[in-house]
Amino acid sequence: MKLVKKTAEYTIFLRNDKRYAVRSASRTWINGDEKVSILQKEELLKTPEPKAEAPAEEASEASEASE
Repeated sequence: MKLVKKTAEYTIFLRNDKRYAVRSASRTWINGDEKVSILQKEELLKTPEPKAEAPAEEASEASEASE
């Protein structure tokens, strides 16, 4: 694992499979929502953009209304 960033609160590593691991200062691994929030704060993980409604659904609704 490669060290990416070390702060007073946690250490971020890049694993060999290109994923991130986060360890707290007390040497316990951080997982779940807390890990995601840390990676987003450090701009290592991008938040997915919400998908727009599919235009095909709108077109089918318009054709049904005209019939």
